[in-house]
Amino acid sequence: MIHCFTCNGAHLLLDADSGAVHVVDALVKDLVPYYTEGDPEAAAQALASSYPPGEVAAAWDELETLEKSGALNADYGYGEAYLKRPGVVKSLCLNVSHDCNLRCAYCFASTGDFGGERLLMPQATASAAIDFLVARSGGRKQLEVDFFGGEPLMNWDVVKNTVAYGRAREKEAGKRIRFTITTNALAIDDEKIDFIKREMANVVISLDGRKEVHDAVRKTPSGKGSYDLIIDGARALAKALDGREHYVRGTYTALNTDFSKDVLALADLGFTQLSVEPVVTRDERFALMMGDLPRIRLEYERLAREYVRRRKTGEWLNFFHFMLDLDDAPCVAKRLIGCGAGNEYVAATPNGDIYPCHQFVGEDAFIMGNVHEGRFDEAMQRRFAGLNILKKPACRDCWAKYFCCGGCAANAWKMNKDLYAPDRMSCEVFKAHLECALWVYASERSLPFPGEDGDKMQTNVEDYPGG
Repeated sequence: MIHCFTCNGAHLLLDADSGAVHVVDALVKDLVPYYTEGDPEAAAQALASSYPPGEVAAAWDELETLEKSGALNADYGYGEAYLKRPGVVKSLCLNVSHDCNLRCAYCFASTGDFGGERLLMPQATASAAIDFLVARSGGRKQLEVDFFGGEPLMNWDVVKNTVAYGRAREKEAGKRIRFTITTNALAIDDEKIDFIKREMANVVISLDGRKEVHDAVRKTPSGKGSYDLIIDGARALAKALDGREHYVRGTYTALNTDFSKDVLALADLGFTQLSVEPVVTRDERFALMMGDLPRIRLEYERLAREYVRRRKTGEWLNFFHFMLDLDDAPCVAKRLIGCGAGNEYVAATPNGDIYPCHQFVGEDAFIMGNVHEGRFDEAMQRRFAGLNILKKPACRDCWAKYFCCGGCAANAWKMNKDLYAPDRMSCEVFKAHLECALWVYASERSLPFPGEDGDKMQTNVEDYPGG
């Protein structure tokens, strides 16, 4: 399957199966629809008024050569044989706090309580969850535990003690646990920074961008904006983690469809690892609609130009949506099934209930068991293990399927009440930033430097073999 598109004035051609990316000229872009239909005569007639016949024929021959080399219209026959079977759990989201010191208006977790009671996870439950992970991980040696909430810093002693317990259990079991934490940084201090730097393999800091954007949605329980209360601690934590795995994670909504300004505002504050994600909600105050797509696409293109400019002039930053490694891409199984929620990855709540992931918490139909009771629904695990792009009608013929891996199961359920029906808006936004990511990939290898004024770029016919 091939996909041809234009981004920032450059024409690119992606071969979905092989991952090959080709920068092409206008002729090839116009020729591709006819090539996919296999009709050279129709192409010659339709393009005769725009291009010399000899050039059209030569371009057709070039496309055929690429196809014969396996870099165009590749068909690797990805199928069920590549899928991992259920059996081991390797990652655990530990909801140590169903409470939060903020009241973010768009919060999927109902401002921290997940639609239930505000409470903190007892140490006994956290330790039992570690035992559950070790027991269910089989022969897997590398495990992961993410401290999540709500706000996990509100249950700091449990975080620290659980790391200590995990370190003891990993030695006993011959495992290695990679601890991570997600925090809004409101309660950060030097002691917590030192511990996080020493013990956490990755840190996610929640911050939405410009002060006015952040304060409009991320408020304290008293209704005041939280930016000024958070920013210094967030910067101190990120500085301490410089050179270590971490990123600042924001959310953009209908209130700030000019989100490229938020990404760059964070970069200007010294944050170099950035992710600003589209909100997924039914709340009309914040929900992104199909009518927002032209603006969203424009913002990603603007951000891509500035992203490349800064990186080429020494102002280093990474933006999660633009980080593609086509030469060392995820394995086939990962491309087919995605994050592994409900199969290799589960979440545990303060009372010990197990869910497919943190975003399913509160959906009683998806309770998979309890860490205290030794229950685990292997039938539901098999159900999620089978939740792959081969079984999702909307994914089968989508050019982006091997990059999005079928999208978020929780979002599909939230928006459509159907695990096999991805949220359409999320799909369109993903394709918009993926096109820009492919443009960034090409730009950082051969495309001419993009002008600050956004002028259209000259393009060459050139092949970039992918992974």
